Amino acid sequence: MSTAPQLDIDLIAKLARLALTPGEKAKFAQQLGDVLHHIEQLSKVDVSGVEPTAHASPVFNVWADDIAQPGLSAEAALMNAPAQRDHMVVVPKVVE
Repeated sequence: MSTAPQLDIDLIAKLARLALTPGEKAKFAQQLGDVLHHIEQLSKVDVSGVEPTAHASPVFNVWADDIAQPGLSAEAALMNAPAQRDHMVVVPKVVE
C-alpha cells in the first residue's frame, strides 16, 4: 500500500520526539499509510442501525459495598518497621 501524499512522517516523528533513520521513515510511513487505509475502509461501513456503545458487552459495578471495618492496630502496622517512635515509622530525613 502506498503512503498517503498528505502524510508527513517527519512532522509525526518530530511530534513523537523520535529520531528516525531514512529506512525507518520509509518503513513506518508505509505501515502508517496501511493503517490509515484500513481506517478509511472502516468509515465506509454502514452503521446507521447500530446503537452507539462504549463496551462490546455490558459492564456492571462489581465492587463490594463500602462498609467500615476495623483496620490494623498500631502495633500490627509497625510490626515490621525497621525503626519506630511514638507509634510512627521513623525514616531518614529527605528535606533540608
